Amino acid sequence: MKKAKVAILRTKPESVIDDYIRLCELADIKEHLNPEKTTIIKDNISWHYLYPGSNTTPWQMEGVILALKKNGFNDLVDVHNNTVVTNPYKGKKLNKFDRVLEKYNIPELYNFKKEDMNWVRYEPRHKTLALHKVFPEGIYLPDFFFDKNIVHLPTVKTHSYTTYTGALKNAFGGLLNTRRHYTHTWIHDTLVDLLAIQKEIHSGLFAVMDGTVAGSGPGPRTLIPYDKNVILASGDMVAIDAVAAKLMGFDPMSIRCIYKSHQLGLGTGDLSEIEIVGDTDVMNENWHFSVGVNLATGAGRLFWFSPLRIFQKLFFHTPLVYIFVFASAFYHDFVWYPINGRKVVKKWLKESPWGRLFDEY
Repeated sequence: MKKAKVAILRTKPESVIDDYIRLCELADIKEHLNPEKTTIIKDNISWHYLYPGSNTTPWQMEGVILALKKNGFNDLVDVHNNTVVTNPYKGKKLNKFDRVLEKYNIPELYNFKKEDMNWVRYEPRHKTLALHKVFPEGIYLPDFFFDKNIVHLPTVKTHSYTTYTGALKNAFGGLLNTRRHYTHTWIHDTLVDLLAIQKEIHSGLFAVMDGTVAGSGPGPRTLIPYDKNVILASGDMVAIDAVAAKLMGFDPMSIRCIYKSHQLGLGTGDLSEIEIVGDTDVMNENWHFSVGVNLATGAGRLFWFSPLRIFQKLFFHTPLVYIFVFASAFYHDFVWYPINGRKVVKKWLKESPWGRLFDEY
């Protein structure tokens, strides 16, 4: 049986676009996607504000677009999703996705706009672990995603609810609607279900992960950014996440979504079964990242994972949810970002070569 393959390259701002093209070819992008089908570029906006390590980078998006075009994938579309606490319109502008997409004439769609796509009921062939319990009325997916390739563009970062976030988590926003927070108590099994569904509905799967600036701490937003100068790609969502988790300092097979996906044959989470190509010495590194909590994610943990979860339906399945949505948005956007985030961003733009590259877009 052919081993899962993950490509890793060290990079720098002067060569990052060419490095992304080489990276995708090292990871055999042509083998994983169907050139006769539309390819969805699924960006990641964890926070609509610019914050290093949190969101897809403009050079990641540009490099992947050029890699796709070079390898014969010319029917491209970028898809944004909505969340209750992030604004995709503000996010694409402040993170400069709009400039890249306009430069290469890539159309944009939104999974929450009826004129772009409809949500249809879907019966997975996979025996779901969580989704059937969370959504007993049925699982609904955006119809536009069916029979198309998808390329995920996550970053290497930690997450307060899932330890890390990567290719598996990037499907969360695209395939589930704004009630996806219902799944948080069962988030790892939900990610396994979504991977199985992706393998059923997509004509091809590929992920390209940006670790030029990686994030440690209370992710996916209030992170401590570190310049790590690394990029990764794979056609195996589990394998790329396992490698990224290992670099951050975690045991991949101790993380349930990776372990369970591996166990069910949906991908490869055991590092000994993954072929690493490119700058293989990167695998000797351990970044010693840690998972933290902030005021908002700490409160969330109480309601998703502690005995207080018995109140979930009262607080999150009724209009009371808007109290929590407001509190999270207010804390992140009007307390943490002005007090802490702006200083981090200002320093990064001035002192990091990646911050200076961002300024050039």
